[in-house]
Amino acid sequence: MQDCIFCKIVRGEIPSKKAYEDDELLAFHDIQPAAPVHLLVVPKRHIASLADAGEADAPLLGRMMALTGRLARENGSPDGYRTIVNTGRIGRQDVMHVHVHVLGGTNPLGPMVPRH
Repeated sequence: MQDCIFCKIVRGEIPSKKAYEDDELLAFHDIQPAAPVHLLVVPKRHIASLADAGEADAPLLGRMMALTGRLARENGSPDGYRTIVNTGRIGRQDVMHVHVHVLGGTNPLGPMVPRH
């Protein structure tokens, strides 16, 4: 989608601090971090929300989740992390491009609900 901010980041039209990239996925640091480690993992292909994902998207979504542990450790959260996928209006999804928040650090996290 032309106006999607995450699609613009994927295309390089908006700069980001990349943490990981391959042919299908991009992970980058959140510009308004809610924790010492706060990354966003997005598919390069636009999928509006988790509710819009189908069976054909399962391998890609699985890769996104499988990548979170490595990213958390490599970025300073060696002893665990939180993943959040906000979905739709009720789930407070602000950016309509499916993404996984990876939150962590060296101390336990308090309650939080990042908005994107």
